[in-house]
Amino acid sequence: MAKLQIIDANGNKSKEISTEIFSSEIRPDIVQKIAEIERFSEKQPNAPYLWSGMQTSASGNVKHNRHVWKTDRGRGTSRYPKKRMSDKGSHFVWVAAAIPGVRGGRRAHPPKVLRADSKINKKEMLFALKAALAMSASAEEIKKKYSSLGNAELKIKLPIIVDSKITNLKAKQFFSFLEKALGENLSQIAVPQKSIRAGAGKMRGRKYKQNAGMIIVFGNKENAKISGVASVKAGNLKIRDLVENGARLAMFTEEAVKDLENKLAGKKKAEVKK
Repeated sequence: MAKLQIIDANGNKSKEISTEIFSSEIRPDIVQKIAEIERFSEKQPNAPYLWSGMQTSASGNVKHNRHVWKTDRGRGTSRYPKKRMSDKGSHFVWVAAAIPGVRGGRRAHPPKVLRADSKINKKEMLFALKAALAMSASAEEIKKKYSSLGNAELKIKLPIIVDSKITNLKAKQFFSFLEKALGENLSQIAVPQKSIRAGAGKMRGRKYKQNAGMIIVFGNKENAKISGVASVKAGNLKIRDLVENGARLAMFTEEAVKDLENKLAGKKKAEVKK
């Protein structure tokens, strides 16, 4: 078992714990597969009715056989799909129908319900979660996501495990704790920064951009009053929270590590305190 250091509320190393949840094989391919499935399964599958615009209330669609009675061929009319509103002898009332460019027609490229296969093998899901935790504990994977780090040497050793007492810190005290514990390089990327986007994207509904920042994983029964940084409880932790588009900088409380050990061991999920 690997021994990992725990950082107290003052930013100092207090004690060590032994755990193996961060020492699994790193598999970005499996992790990305599960993260993509999680992303699609959260979307509301909105789409119009499959045959909308194709069902006509008139007497019938116009046939397109050449020079046959009650067809539009040889009459000098456009070859749009039509429906027959009425016919009296040789006089017909036709209206264009079905195609996107006409009244009551179908939509050109409507949103489609993409089948998201959310039935993931349990063993594969646990394997992906272990790989995601291992990626969050890898300095090389972290540097791939946060390009501003470059080749800078990190002050703190990953993974970042902190004493559960930080849940009692107020916002100002917590950000002061981050500067002490993480060092200058990591503390700058830990807090999400919002900035105005360069280029024409500002005029296209995406004026601002924001970096990923850090995520804090709390224990299932812990209550935190920290704002300004993303947080999640161990029981609700998803692979997307840790590794979507690269390994995200993550901080775990001591209680969260114990809850994750139980989760990976297949024990019954503890009740998440809301």
